[in-house]
Amino acid sequence: MNTPAITRAPEIDALLATLRLDGIHDDAVLEALAAIPREMFVAEPFVGRAWENVALPISKGQTISQPYIVALMTQALQLNDRMKVLEVGTGSGYQAAILARLARRVYTLERQKPLLREAENRFRRLGLHTISTLHADGGLGWKAQAPFDRIIVTASAQDVPPVLVDQLAIGGIMVVPVGEVSHTQILLRVMRTPTGIDVTELMPVRFVPMLAGTEEF
Repeated sequence: MNTPAITRAPEIDALLATLRLDGIHDDAVLEALAAIPREMFVAEPFVGRAWENVALPISKGQTISQPYIVALMTQALQLNDRMKVLEVGTGSGYQAAILARLARRVYTLERQKPLLREAENRFRRLGLHTISTLHADGGLGWKAQAPFDRIIVTASAQDVPPVLVDQLAIGGIMVVPVGEVSHTQILLRVMRTPTGIDVTELMPVRFVPMLAGTEEF
């Protein structure tokens, strides 16, 4: 018996083709992006552009990252379905939703409570029950749930955050943008070893800064 071909909206297939040309070769990552409806995570005026390969505004002056950056960071984590992942910076919840398709459990932190509540509503609507959320200062990580097999940071740090390295399992990988907001930031892939860390530079990026503390409104 022949398996029916999966029919997707043309804009989704076009985005996947673009990502492949740009070096995203992990089929599981591409399928995760295709499975999560990005239009649910963008501000209403931009729903029609949800599947374009661009960053788009969300609430609280934040953005949902360009699909290529989401795919690149996810691919760099080298995930499998046995892993426990920490995300620093929930934002719209889009990255966490992608991670939930690929990992056993996702723990996500957001300092702005309104953003976190909106993301939680999206997770419920999508039936994503393997995501745990916390309103907290992301720079402090989630010590009670450590160690993590993987950590992804979606805001730029001044340097590789030692607190987060401490919460990474030996052999674990963290993907984090590092650098001043006013200058070029570099996306790093950090592997924790028994004696320290090995760091690989991936590409120049531009992220909002990682801020201390939390916001209630």
